[in-house]
Amino acid sequence: MEKNATIYVSNHEAIIGSAVMRCLLKNGFNNLVIRTAQELELTNQSAVFDFFKEEKPEYVVLTSIKMGGILANNQYPAEFIYQNIQSQSNVIQAAWQTTVKKLLYLGSSCIYPKECPQPIKEEYLLSGKLETTSEPYAVAKIAGITMCQSYYRQYGASFIAAVPADVYGPKDDFNPETAHFLPALMGRIHKAKIGNQDKIIVWGSGSPRRECLHVDDLADAVIFLLEEYHGSELINIGSGKDFSIREVVLLLANAIGFKGGILFDSSKPDGAPRKLLDNSKIRELGWSSKMNVNEGIQQTYKWYLEHIAS
Repeated sequence: MEKNATIYVSNHEAIIGSAVMRCLLKNGFNNLVIRTAQELELTNQSAVFDFFKEEKPEYVVLTSIKMGGILANNQYPAEFIYQNIQSQSNVIQAAWQTTVKKLLYLGSSCIYPKECPQPIKEEYLLSGKLETTSEPYAVAKIAGITMCQSYYRQYGASFIAAVPADVYGPKDDFNPETAHFLPALMGRIHKAKIGNQDKIIVWGSGSPRRECLHVDDLADAVIFLLEEYHGSELINIGSGKDFSIREVVLLLANAIGFKGGILFDSSKPDGAPRKLLDNSKIRELGWSSKMNVNEGIQQTYKWYLEHIAS
């Protein structure tokens, strides 16, 4: 990409969008188009089309406008499927109509079947049943991936799709009602520490395994793919390492300094038993993650203390 290229990153105020913006600026890309969710409602088709006609972005990074953990997916399935399908459809169509040079759509690892061979290869998509708790969101993300591939095939549009592992880092959602497991647990364990609680209870058995990708690594991969990847096939973005929920909880407790007990409530849902992405395709292109999970958790907790904790 040219350093003066016009670049639009959707949902730039959230964890992924903000990290992509930081990484773009760090790498000398300063012609960034910024619109808050209030200024540009992506579910409004006419507003999106007018925005693209006016600003004419050359590159687009398309992220979700509605996301969250198991509890949020259970409570708001209609919003998860509607808001994401509507917004991504508007952006992809507008990008094609205004001849955007390249669009990168970010999916989610929940698109893969619940009972999936590990590590998860890109070709396992649609090979089995989805995890029930995240099915509406997963269906929306699968639709976005298929839409990009369809525009690539029919129109020759350079619309590519990638699937990141579970992401965490600065500007994450730490609300236990809506957050993914790692930031939700970080918030809960911090509050347990400052409240001098003698224990915390964690949903599930603690045995499911998750891959934790720091958002700065994801942002670096996004720019790498925009510059280096030109295929229509799905591509995974992952660290290649996973941890049990129990291990992540212990790492969090250590970073936060919580000395109380940790109990696992196996009557609550576990979600998918394991989600480890096969990252061989992106590694063969020349990219690999840089931040280990210990460093990432400590950096994220430092940000949490400075911006969220009270």
